[in-house]
Amino acid sequence: MQYNHEVFMKRCIELAKLGEENVSPNPMVGAVLVYNNKIIGEGFHKTFGEAHAEVNAINSVTNKELIAESILYVNLEPCSHFGKTPPCTTIILEKKIKKVVIGCRDTFSLVNGKGIEQLRNAGIDVTEGVLQEECEQLNKVFFNFHKNRRPFITLKWAETKDGFIGKNGKPNLKISNDLSNSLTHKLRGKNMAIVVGTNTALIDNPKLNTRKWHGKSPVRIVFDFEGKLNSTLNIFLGDENYFVVTSEKCEINFQEKNIIRIANTKNPFPELMSYLFKTGINSILVEGGAKLLQSFIDIDLWDEAIKIISENFIGDGIKAPVLHGRKYLINKVGSDTHYLYKNIS
Repeated sequence: MQYNHEVFMKRCIELAKLGEENVSPNPMVGAVLVYNNKIIGEGFHKTFGEAHAEVNAINSVTNKELIAESILYVNLEPCSHFGKTPPCTTIILEKKIKKVVIGCRDTFSLVNGKGIEQLRNAGIDVTEGVLQEECEQLNKVFFNFHKNRRPFITLKWAETKDGFIGKNGKPNLKISNDLSNSLTHKLRGKNMAIVVGTNTALIDNPKLNTRKWHGKSPVRIVFDFEGKLNSTLNIFLGDENYFVVTSEKCEINFQEKNIIRIANTKNPFPELMSYLFKTGINSILVEGGAKLLQSFIDIDLWDEAIKIISENFIGDGIKAPVLHGRKYLINKVGSDTHYLYKNIS
């Protein structure tokens, strides 16, 4: 019987996306079991630390006798090591599944081909590389984290039609429309942390949460090398899910567990990226202001950027960052235009 592997892999990708805001720093994974060209079970990795997609797909099958005669499709190579859950290869072997179709390999060092090897050594027919590019793109954050040993970095800002990001000293200048702002909160929910500079924290006094979209609010990270910030700012209220990045000697009125001390304040980014990697923060959203955004751009430390251009003109103010990269039109949101840039360097 002929099977259209791409059709079932697309379903795996659809399922995987359902866990987008809840599985970090784990990858997004979906799985389906197919018997006689019909899906009899499906599942996805729902929450970090809980059962993986393969387990959920297998457990969802009503007629368990069909499992051994089915093909298992999964967008990412099944794990073969003990983490917070047992290896997925174990249940595949226990259920005597004879064929597994995989979208792409898991480049994490504890897996990276070991799961495929274990399955093949057990006599299982393994096909890999089905919709590989789409599967790799789905988990670009996860792959970047383990390859480059730093978070996936997304820059985001809104600018006026005449190229300004704000007015000097004027807080909370409204540039983008309400729907764009809601989509920004959605973007926050997709990232594990959000980063701003001292002036943004002081002048705009943002909350940096996801109040305009459902989902978990990111860890809040703010730079303060001169001890200007105080604990009454919105960024520090509500919970202690924040970090203040400062120098080794700066006297600052926060608990040490909430402080990231940097030796090289002229270029704090390598030390910060190393800290975030060790902490397990695999994605950050840099929301500004202009100076901080341009600092990331100038040292080529970014992966993607979202630029929102409104139809407003303000005549003068703080110039928007200057960015070069592969540019894509995302969509038109009312009077705003959203662009995606990808770093091609």
